Amino acid sequence: MEDTVPFSDRFASRPAPLDELRRAISPDLRLHAVDQAAVEAVDPLTYEVVRHRIWSITDEMGDTLKRMSGSTSVTEVNDFDFTIGDELGQEVQVGLFNTGLVAAMDLAIYWTLRHRSANPGIAEGDMFLCNDPWVGGGLHQNDVAVLAPIFHDGLLFGWSTAICHVADLGGVAPGSFSPTATDVFAEAVPTPPIKIVRGGVIQDDVVDAYLRRSRVPEMVGLDLRAKIGANRLATERMLGLIGRYGADLVKAVMKRMMDDAERRLRAKLTALPDGTWHAVGTQEQALLGDRGLYTIELRMTKVGDHLTFDFTGTDPQHGMINCPYAGMRAGVMFAVLPILAGDIPWAAGGLMRCFDLISEEGTINNAAFPAAVSKAPVGPAWATANLVAECLGKMLDTTAESRSRVQSVCAGTYDGCLLSGVDAEGRPFLGGLADTMASGFGAQPHADGVDTAGLFVIPMGRAPDVEMTELTQPLLYLWRREEPDTGGAGRQRGGLSGSVCVIPHGTRGSMTAMFTGSGKAASMSPGLAGGYPGGTQTDLVVHASGARAALAAGWIPATVGELGGEHRLVQAHDEVRVEPDGVIVLRWAAGGGYGDPLLRDPAAVARDVAEGKVSDEAARTLYGVAPGITDSLRHLIRERRREHATVPPEPTPVRATGGERLPLDDNLRLAPGEDGGSVVVCAHCDHALGRWGENYLAGLPRRTGATAEAGPASWPSPHDYVDEPIEFRQFYCPGCYTALLTQVVPARRPIILDRAPATEIA
Repeated sequence: MEDTVPFSDRFASRPAPLDELRRAISPDLRLHAVDQAAVEAVDPLTYEVVRHRIWSITDEMGDTLKRMSGSTSVTEVNDFDFTIGDELGQEVQVGLFNTGLVAAMDLAIYWTLRHRSANPGIAEGDMFLCNDPWVGGGLHQNDVAVLAPIFHDGLLFGWSTAICHVADLGGVAPGSFSPTATDVFAEAVPTPPIKIVRGGVIQDDVVDAYLRRSRVPEMVGLDLRAKIGANRLATERMLGLIGRYGADLVKAVMKRMMDDAERRLRAKLTALPDGTWHAVGTQEQALLGDRGLYTIELRMTKVGDHLTFDFTGTDPQHGMINCPYAGMRAGVMFAVLPILAGDIPWAAGGLMRCFDLISEEGTINNAAFPAAVSKAPVGPAWATANLVAECLGKMLDTTAESRSRVQSVCAGTYDGCLLSGVDAEGRPFLGGLADTMASGFGAQPHADGVDTAGLFVIPMGRAPDVEMTELTQPLLYLWRREEPDTGGAGRQRGGLSGSVCVIPHGTRGSMTAMFTGSGKAASMSPGLAGGYPGGTQTDLVVHASGARAALAAGWIPATVGELGGEHRLVQAHDEVRVEPDGVIVLRWAAGGGYGDPLLRDPAAVARDVAEGKVSDEAARTLYGVAPGITDSLRHLIRERRREHATVPPEPTPVRATGGERLPLDDNLRLAPGEDGGSVVVCAHCDHALGRWGENYLAGLPRRTGATAEAGPASWPSPHDYVDEPIEFRQFYCPGCYTALLTQVVPARRPIILDRAPATEIA
């Protein structure tokens, strides 16, 4: 097949100047609009009342969607979201659920206005279904959106949207995810916006065509009607608000909400130093049987009140580890919303004015049609969010006022396990294990990461109750628990992850388990300021286990070793048949640490050991804490660092003067240099490390070793997954041998300049 499909660029929706968009809309579709004078005329009290009412409407949409849907991804996991937008689709208010699902909803509406306003037309009571990730809305085909125009007095006043992940829309594999896919034609069919409700009447022919592709049409049909219901509620509530306050005033508030969000974010950015921050991440195994590593690269530059996210250098699209432009944009919003805009109302249309994206078309996080993209949300979009979060953390660490927002990467990836088969009554089932939603948060300068807290990319996400999973799927849990030592070590510890162990229960024969999740060979949860990365994923399928015999004998296996049988290590993308005597074990990613673990309060380490969060081994080897010998043990560890470190050739000496030290993170300060420039110095011993703007890391003592040095818990050999060497890498201050940067990365990765003044990196 050719690399591209003719005319597919028609479906590649991108942001465009609003005047250009207005000119592309059919003149038969009349828009409601207000001028800037009306926006500025709204009094503060009325603004707050109407703004909060719009916010509450989105909350009602979420409640409606959950009550009407029958799928556990909505009712139990909260894998959905919704928006209220203006007449052009700019997002005025988004929900607090899966924020990536609404990061490109405006793009879907822009496309609909351009390509549907003349034929078949956009009229009162219409709704459009869309699951084309190149058009926008969702990140892959299983993210299905319903877009609803809101009319008042014959004018298009605004839009509401509702979107959720649906269980199956066809393709070669159950769940519409295939680890063997090399293009989109092995996956679910992407459908650009199509009119599914016309004049308030659901179109049965379109619904039938949509549901016919699914293996679970009843469940997908319920989700569809739930989204239609949520949009109808939004229209009713918005028209009620207009009836009370008038269309012009409500629209003025909507415009001001976006302006206010933009103003507040720009003010926050202005208060931060200009600079460029660099981060690199990986995706493992592009498809079933592959053993490669693929790179996503980011340079984030902040100048004045604007951010630029430049992904130049990212690897070309390959296999099924791709996401379209919508996924890249979602990755940015995944991080920007909670980290930069946690105290700003989420009027995303205003927030997105504060940054721009640079990317080469046809890369793994900006894939061109017909790339396979079914893994997009839990693959390259998530990896993109990790890089943005890492760069934002480094940027915010530079001022005392913003350090409360600093956080190492949370979880880093999602451990997906999709299950399908036939239950004891002969009914087909399709489900999965969503317990991995309970991942560890990244550590902060002032606090440990929260254990099994959730996922920062889905603020309202939740792990389902064990009882609900057992009710809806033929499974029995042997355990679900937090796992010690999984959180990245640091002065502040990363949040722990967990594990589950399940066996088939009430099946007719075997089931198929489909796995997906990078972060098995190398952690995708980097720490900050010398903090260690969070633990990797480790998944197992145990064949011919002794679990059932143990249960019959009256005891429950509590460790992997007690399961017996033949252990198969699951790859990043894998498909495994699980027989009735089989067992599935998932242990998922955790949060990164912050700061050198030798600087952690020994009392906090002792408390972690007592609570089972850190093992005695990790306390001794990573934190240097043991009863009665902590001081001497920590001194010994520093001496070992000095003894085993590789010291590069002496660079040109630099010296700092006695002037003010400005913070860069827990370990680094910026000081005036004797030659008139700025010098990076150690915050602990004031040793000069290098000139600001040059690659000071390249001149530091460093040590490399096996990945197991990052911790005793979740570190199997990378060679079990990829052919490329992966190494533990740590950089030290040459004066006091404090760890300044700790990584688990491909050995080929160069030592990059991870931060610099904005003028130093193009």
